[in-house]
Amino acid sequence: MDIKIKSLEEYLKSILGDVKIIKIEHLGKEIYTDEDVKGYGYGEPLLIHVKVGSEDKKLVLSTIKPGGFGHEDFSDRAKIILWNHRYYNKLPKHAKSVDVGFFSHDGKLYSVSDAEEFFQLVEYVEGREYFYDLDRMGREEGLSKLDVDRAIALSDYLVEIHSLKNEDYGLYRRRIRELIGHGEQIMGLIDSYKGDEDFLEPNELQRIEEKCLRWRWKLKDKGYRLCRVHGDFHPWNIKFREGVDFSVLDRSRGEWGEAADDVSALTINYLFFSLIYYGEFKKPFRKLWNIFIENYLNKTGDEELLKVIQPFYAWRGLVVASPIWYPNLEYKIRRSLFNFINNILDAEIFDYKNVDTYLR
Repeated sequence: MDIKIKSLEEYLKSILGDVKIIKIEHLGKEIYTDEDVKGYGYGEPLLIHVKVGSEDKKLVLSTIKPGGFGHEDFSDRAKIILWNHRYYNKLPKHAKSVDVGFFSHDGKLYSVSDAEEFFQLVEYVEGREYFYDLDRMGREEGLSKLDVDRAIALSDYLVEIHSLKNEDYGLYRRRIRELIGHGEQIMGLIDSYKGDEDFLEPNELQRIEEKCLRWRWKLKDKGYRLCRVHGDFHPWNIKFREGVDFSVLDRSRGEWGEAADDVSALTINYLFFSLIYYGEFKKPFRKLWNIFIENYLNKTGDEELLKVIQPFYAWRGLVVASPIWYPNLEYKIRRSLFNFINNILDAEIFDYKNVDTYLR
């Protein structure tokens, strides 16, 4: 990226007042003599010599280089920069942070140092959440052509977005690591349980966590599977309008991930709603389950999905079985879900056509 001297000077004036740039150095290296800083690379600190009024000062402009160690996403790097600005100045003898800001696409600099909390403004999407469809199917014990068409449309959507690949082995390892250890994922969900709930067996959560850790070692080197994902593809984040016209909401946890994440996030709800309404896995939800998964497998050819989806189903199972998110579930439903979690983690290949065997 090129940093324009005029834009940099305007930015400095907005936070310091009367400022004139004297020179800019690539910290510890050569001095820039051109008008603009050409080909600036993120992660390269710049030493900026300025005159503020009549006083000479030196400022360092620094960024975080994209890459491993939890720096892959824009949000990762923003989090570090924001933390630095807030806490540098709270430590005695620490170099003072003057401001925190961002670069725009055209190389301009903007300040956000006064931010107390960040917010997001998103367009409202018309439609009705997909879980209303599942609720109706359960109450009416019926399946319409539109229900089938919508399941295929959702499966096709995942076929489409997952077709974009990104062979970043380090990022894939991170995604699998986060699946096991992140606060929103398996370990975080396990920690949200008290551990003595009546539907749990003694030490069951510990055994589940240990099984999931073994799955990390099975999956973490499959970086060729990294693809574009939604990251939270469940019925509350899908809004349908007429027919099969729909939009999705609240994409989460990064642009790239494992396809099994999205497939499990939606299909676990076919199982979940069936257990709620019937206490077992039966039509119409079993039929939608088979239609969705078979359509996905036929169009992607990704048979390996059945060898990697197990810990993702365990994570989603921990979500839907949780008394925090679903406080009114019957004992039998929660126990069936935990049977599913335990049994699927023991399966080398997921037999999606015989889900009943995992519920016992």
